[in-house]
Amino acid sequence: MTPQLDLQSLPKEDLVALSKKVDKALADYDVRKKAEARAAAEALAKEAGYSLSELMEAGSTKGSKGTPKYAHPENSAQTWTGRGRKPKWVEEHLAAGGDLEALAIAK
Repeated sequence: MTPQLDLQSLPKEDLVALSKKVDKALADYDVRKKAEARAAAEALAKEAGYSLSELMEAGSTKGSKGTPKYAHPENSAQTWTGRGRKPKWVEEHLAAGGDLEALAIAK
């Protein structure tokens, strides 16, 4: 156990300096603990035959656009999942009297 400090008897300058040292020690502690946790996680992932980044990507759904359900009739690189705002080419097709099912990607 660390020895007790009589904080009440320290001058303000010493208390400020001590406070800065404590803040730095806490920040260093967090960095060290995070590094240890990451190393442990990497070891577990490796044990299962994966890298940690592979596992992190596999669990992420952020940015997932979903499976395309509709494609542009002349440019199949332009697709739409059927969710969210309709692309301009879908709106133009519908405005021209076209049917949404005519744009459906065959399964």
